[in-house]
Amino acid sequence: MPRWNYHEGMSTETPIALSIAGSEATGGAGAQADLKTFQELGTFGIIALTCIVSFDPDNNWDHRFVPVAPQVIADQLQAIQTAYADRLDTVKLGMMGTPDTIATVASALENQSWRNVVLDPVLICKGQEPGAALDTDEALKAQLLPKATFVTPNQFEAEILSGTTISTVEDLERAARIIHENSGAAVLAKGGVRLAGPDAVDVFVDGSTTEILATPKIGEVSVSGAGCSLAAAVAAELAKGVAPLQAAKNAKAFVTTAIEHRVASAAPFEAVFQGGERLAARA
Repeated sequence: MPRWNYHEGMSTETPIALSIAGSEATGGAGAQADLKTFQELGTFGIIALTCIVSFDPDNNWDHRFVPVAPQVIADQLQAIQTAYADRLDTVKLGMMGTPDTIATVASALENQSWRNVVLDPVLICKGQEPGAALDTDEALKAQLLPKATFVTPNQFEAEILSGTTISTVEDLERAARIIHENSGAAVLAKGGVRLAGPDAVDVFVDGSTTEILATPKIGEVSVSGAGCSLAAAVAAELAKGVAPLQAAKNAKAFVTTAIEHRVASAAPFEAVFQGGERLAARA
């Protein structure tokens, strides 16, 4: 079996990271982005699918959302957790889609102990009815947020989870503090391109440390897969034994380079390229 030795003093056993997330057919986000991120960062990636999302080019590229049956999700997780029972301690939670999915995943998580539970709190899928979406959001906050050790909300998600309005970096920091106080998890609240100013600003809070992470913006439009890849990169770094703040910094650098090398298509959005660091290293 191959061995990895990324940091002095760390285990040389191949790190493993699981993503429980939805499939996104164009390859820019969701489970596809997670698996590519895990691979680029030297972790053995595993995927359990929760739903299938495909954009509809005949309907203004809106989402088409199909949930995976709860029993099928449970079956996937049973196989994964049994196969890697002695080695799997890091999971990244992405799009769930329904309250039934959340209940199934929450139950499976309780079958073992976890060192790292990274929650990317995807709220309100565009392919859902508003009432169903709100039920899903409430289930996520009640059943998954308390299990998280690290949370990566974007501006909208941070507003929902904190009950505040965010328009400045100071607002983002306050929201991150509230989410940390309510969950106990480390929080990387993402301002990205949504906040005014020349920099893409994220805020890290873990109760003992607060740090502003800023890099120059690369355009003013969000790029598909950036949020998924950031949370997956955090999970990969944590799986390798990196401390939470450094994992956040490494993940932000990884995604910044992925945005720089983004991929265009006939869709009205661009997608991050998780191999950006490899391309940059060759330049």
